[in-house]
Formats: sequence, C-alpha cells, structure tokens
Amino acid sequence: MTAYNAVRFKVKQGMEKAFEDAHRINPVFKGFKGGGLVKTGDRAYCFVGAWDSMDTLAAARPQMLPILDSMRHMLEDLGGGLGVTDPVSGTAVVEFPASKA
Repeated sequence: MTAYNAVRFKVKQGMEKAFEDAHRINPVFKGFKGGGLVKTGDRAYCFVGAWDSMDTLAAARPQMLPILDSMRHMLEDLGGGLGVTDPVSGTAVVEFPASKA
C-alpha cells in the first residue's frame, strides 16, 4: 500500500503568496509519487505527499528538511507544543481508485 505524509502549517500574515510560491518546485525524491499543498482555511495549509513506501519516505527526510527550513520564517507556531508544523505519516489501510466519470 501507498505511504502518505501530511504536514499542517499556519502561515504568518502577509506571507501566504511567498509560502505558496516556495512550494512551486519539482522535487526529485526516490519513491515520491506526487503531492499537493492544500489551503484549508485563512492562512492554514496542509501538504500531502504520496510515497512508494514508508522506507522511501523516511529516506527522503534528509532532503526534505532543508526545504522546510527555508520556509520556517514564514510560519506561525501552532501552539500546544507543536512548533511550526504538525507532521504525520503512515501507510494506507484503504485506497480508492480514481473515479471514471
């Protein structure tokens, strides 16, 4: 099954466009199947990525951290001891095929 990672962010006022633009990259990570940055609310975003496996996701973390580090100045602390990101990852237990409408 596919592995997924999701990271929740809150962007500082006035930094939304810069944050979105910083994600307009063509990442080359082994096992990365694609992903997207989703605007979930006012200055709130979530990145979701799909991976061949948890192993390929874990192997790509050292390459992903510098990308995140370049954006940290744009992010607000989420509170509750989370810091500026709320990351989760895991392997799908159910997957859905694309609709054929």
